[in-house]
Amino acid sequence: MSTPLADVLQISALVVALVLVHRPFGDYMAAVYSSRKHLRAERLIYRCVGADPDAEMSWTAYLRSVLAFSAVGVLFLYLLLRVQDLLPLSLGFAGIPADQAFNTAVSFVSNTNWQSYSGESAMGHLVQAGGLAVQNFLSAAVGMAVAIALVRGFVRFRTGELGNFWTDLVRGTVRVLLPISVLAAIVLVALGAVQNFSGGHEVTTLTGATQHITGGPVASQEAVKNLGTNGGGFYNANSAHPFENPDGISNLLEIFLLLLIPFSLPRTFGRMVGNVRQGYAVVAAMGVIWLAGVIAVTIVEHQAPGTASQAAGGSMEGKEQRFGIGGSSLFAVSTTMTSTGSVNSFHDSFQGLSGGVLIFGMVLGEIAPGGVGSGLYGMLIMAVIAVFIAGLMVGRTPEYLGKKIGTREIKLAACAILVSPALTLIGTALAMGLGDGEESMTNTGPHGFSEVLYAYASASNNNGSAFAGLAANTDFFNTTLGICMLLGRFLPVVFVLALAGSLAGQRRVPVTVGTLSTHRPLFSGLLVATAVVVAGLTFFPALSLGPLAEGLAA
Repeated sequence: MSTPLADVLQISALVVALVLVHRPFGDYMAAVYSSRKHLRAERLIYRCVGADPDAEMSWTAYLRSVLAFSAVGVLFLYLLLRVQDLLPLSLGFAGIPADQAFNTAVSFVSNTNWQSYSGESAMGHLVQAGGLAVQNFLSAAVGMAVAIALVRGFVRFRTGELGNFWTDLVRGTVRVLLPISVLAAIVLVALGAVQNFSGGHEVTTLTGATQHITGGPVASQEAVKNLGTNGGGFYNANSAHPFENPDGISNLLEIFLLLLIPFSLPRTFGRMVGNVRQGYAVVAAMGVIWLAGVIAVTIVEHQAPGTASQAAGGSMEGKEQRFGIGGSSLFAVSTTMTSTGSVNSFHDSFQGLSGGVLIFGMVLGEIAPGGVGSGLYGMLIMAVIAVFIAGLMVGRTPEYLGKKIGTREIKLAACAILVSPALTLIGTALAMGLGDGEESMTNTGPHGFSEVLYAYASASNNNGSAFAGLAANTDFFNTTLGICMLLGRFLPVVFVLALAGSLAGQRRVPVTVGTLSTHRPLFSGLLVATAVVVAGLTFFPALSLGPLAEGLAA
């Protein structure tokens, strides 16, 4: 079978699988968040935390709950990392230094999972499973809860109530993330992923040297890191490590997991607003951007210049032979267009233009399809912007799903989409201007600049992947990237919930002849154009200095 045909079949199989689960899984999540019944296990959790699962919350109360819960998570994980050496199953590892513990705690609670450490040589099993993996579940459930709260803002009228954060959090964890993660972990073990609590084994290599091979609860963390679009790997090589991602089948499964919830949530949105065609319009826009990125990166990597690349059929530097160019490109685009951060290849080794596509996928706001929850509310924010632009063009007050998009709504939407660009560009400028970025770069010129730009884009958009060419474990980068992750996650949440509260308090606007149809292909096209133009106008100068300059000079 030819390599191009294999790539096409791989992409096609993934698309077919996502299409098949889109409707039933999206409907299931809509039922989960709309149900009035509580499972026995859920009631026990509510009693433990002292929450009333049937009490409705205003947007401010919902926000306070999100922030308080996340703050406790950061504090708990920070302390766990600091005292690791005093805990069982530490494998003899020391406590994590203060700056790195802050960076890691913020990273996992914010669903970023940026890692400035090597997991197998820094973290014990208790910290990995009881700290990092737990936050993989909880941070993903928080993102889903915020997205559902925004959807309720479109659904409800003349009320300030958006549901109950604790109910949404628990249901997302217990009914969605946990069962699928357990099933996925079992499948990964069957495919060859490692799952144990071994301290490791000493083996003799072919050259006679001794090598320590670390085991651990790998498959369980691998499943939720992809399903929850987290991305934090058990090993430093992440999903390029054979213990995490043994072969091409497991590779395709992991890509499927990281796209499953983001591509299904638009169906949940359509069901909850009472018009599934609205969900189809949103998922169509997501799919067009994602597929365009996959095709672009795959073609560029196959057409890489140079004698060695042409002899190998494309650029294989930094890629695993068992995945090839197609599997690596598909994974890279999927992970940067969600907020996952998992990698099965070194993005630093991709061609300049490919690296530009990967960065652009993040600076779009990761809405194609985006992270668990964050992708949906990011795309809905972009839909509000698109409706506003359409209203300006035809001279009508913009409306979306029976709600007027007035001054307050558009200001909140604009603030939400400006947070990540501001953090990315300011952080990159500080790193380059203060010299810290230059000292940590392993490359010079445009590629070196791309390493720094990629790092701040990854942190500010809560992605977590890296170019792998930047020595980021310094006081400066641990602190500044930690701040970007913190603000990049929770400032947009503030504006999203404020927007949800504003929408929920409105009256229903009747549909008229002049109302823009937001369920047709025309609106999907407008949504794609709006996302691309907004990101392009914001980041084109920075991209020109880095990946575009490198790609055009090749």
